[in-house]
Amino acid sequence: MQPELRHLRYLLAVAEHANFTRAAEELRIAQPTLSQQIKQLEKALGAQLLDRGGRGVRLTDAGEAYADYARRALRDLAAGERAVLDVRDLSRGRLRLAATPTFTAYLTGPLVAAFHGRHPGITVEVRELTQDRIEAELLADRLDLGIAFAKEHLPGIEAAALFAETLGLVVGPGHPFAGRTEPVPATELNDRQLALLSEDFATRRHVDAYAAAHGLRPRIAVEANAVGALTEIVRRTALATVLPDAVTRDHPWLTPVPLSPALPARGVTLLRRTGGYRSAATRAFTGLATRWDESAGADTGAGTDTDTGRGIGVSTGADTDRGDEGQPIG
Repeated sequence: MQPELRHLRYLLAVAEHANFTRAAEELRIAQPTLSQQIKQLEKALGAQLLDRGGRGVRLTDAGEAYADYARRALRDLAAGERAVLDVRDLSRGRLRLAATPTFTAYLTGPLVAAFHGRHPGITVEVRELTQDRIEAELLADRLDLGIAFAKEHLPGIEAAALFAETLGLVVGPGHPFAGRTEPVPATELNDRQLALLSEDFATRRHVDAYAAAHGLRPRIAVEANAVGALTEIVRRTALATVLPDAVTRDHPWLTPVPLSPALPARGVTLLRRTGGYRSAATRAFTGLATRWDESAGADTGAGTDTDTGRGIGVSTGADTDRGDEGQPIG
């Protein structure tokens, strides 16, 4: 027979009261049953735990040693039960999140900030990875969720649609198009110098495909491998770029200018491993992300943070490896 939790509780109750009768009353079991259970425990351990002689009952040396471990085990189990309850009510926990680089420029920050405002006890690890790396990390159970573009995903990855990302021309205050509201004919890009993301970004490849489809040959004056560097260059020069319109929301010195015809929108998705364990934090963040109104940069509703099937101390890590040729990064 293997000792069970009840045996530990019975032994500690008898030790506390130094009496079988009072211990049985506290435990609400019959005294003969209590005595029998203690004898079962002693037999299983091969040692006498209680000295039943004299005027009371006390622990033997072996009983004292075993009782210390029994108390510790019951304390740890109680702490574990509390931890489960804490995780359920999102007072603590951990979320491992990754996004492709373009999203770190306008989406990751607001989403994590909103999540942190609701659940400050959840620690979120934020990583910047290529889309293929995100999927590989999800499959290896090193990530809980990933934000990436809609495409054909690896087997074992499922995606929930979030919103459609729109792109357009983005200019700084010194550009002739600054303040312009009517669409710019795409052919005018042939006469303009542009600053664009480097070719290992999915956004750049999206722009190149648009240019090829419309017979455009823009002059590329600057290539950058970081969205932050690109926006600073555009801010301080008369160069235009092409980025998601949402990037301009937190940069008042940047102006989005529509193109005609417009660049095709891109689907943004939340990725996770099919059949993987979903913690309360993962479900809560999924609920928040699927309600996110990207045009407003905010949650669309006041509902609870729950995953409907389809919500921090914050630690961040950046993956600077952009060397997977043919694998766009964002």
